[in-house]
Amino acid sequence: MTMKIDLHSHTYYSDGHLSPAELVLRAHQMQLDVLAITDHDTTQALAEARHAQAQEKRHLEIISGIELTTRWHGFDIHILGLHFDEHDEQLQQRLLEQTRTRVDRARQICVKLAKCGIENVFDDAMVKVGQGQITRAHIAQVLLERGEVSSFQGAFTKYLGKDKRAFVSAQWIDIATAIQWIHEAGGVAAIAHPASYDMKTKWLKRLLSEFKSLGGDGMEVTHPNMQPTKKELLAKLALEYDLKAVVGSDFHFPSRWSELGKRLDISAKLTPLWQDWPCLASFNKEYL
Repeated sequence: MTMKIDLHSHTYYSDGHLSPAELVLRAHQMQLDVLAITDHDTTQALAEARHAQAQEKRHLEIISGIELTTRWHGFDIHILGLHFDEHDEQLQQRLLEQTRTRVDRARQICVKLAKCGIENVFDDAMVKVGQGQITRAHIAQVLLERGEVSSFQGAFTKYLGKDKRAFVSAQWIDIATAIQWIHEAGGVAAIAHPASYDMKTKWLKRLLSEFKSLGGDGMEVTHPNMQPTKKELLAKLALEYDLKAVVGSDFHFPSRWSELGKRLDISAKLTPLWQDWPCLASFNKEYL
């Protein structure tokens, strides 16, 4: 049989809308066989997701995952860590650094918003965060609910996007550090959604070349609504830089635009990142 796999998803422990248990249920509804939960800079959802799956009769392989935020030549580049030891104490201690960076950036953003006349956003955003990681999405939601913007995206267009009035460039770790953290926890590292960064192909090639030279393992090569020409470009680049293929929806909530496991086929010329994972030995290595 051919497995249905999605290696990029989020819960409400970062900027997703669903709880870990709800995400597991959604994965079953979409007939997934393999799911990686890749919240931003945290592995908090994994234990709850595994507990929820233990109550299910249908099998679902849950892969440990994370989406680490890094800084590279002025770009925020997201690095996926997959199939690592989520209980690795060193990794968990290192992730506390990312949490502090997230909180510091959020505070600075909210100071800038206060100068724009929008006060006390941080406290309201932290209520939405709960026990998870604060992201710009939480701040955007507060702005939307207060009527400061007319849409969620409008919060980024007016205040939170790059070079906007409340934008803050955080002091994230570099790509080499992210790869090191992932590898030392026993995992593999891949560049998330390379087609979504606001960079020309020349810069994307530079990113992929450097990522590979630093020991990076793979890259995402598809997304549910990716244009065929862009998918062809990413497949070509994956082959050119000898990076294994990762498939992921970057799922945050059910929608017509992005859904778990939807349209994540890849070229037969590519080598799947997961092909040698022992936990998937019961599936055919062919992925169509």
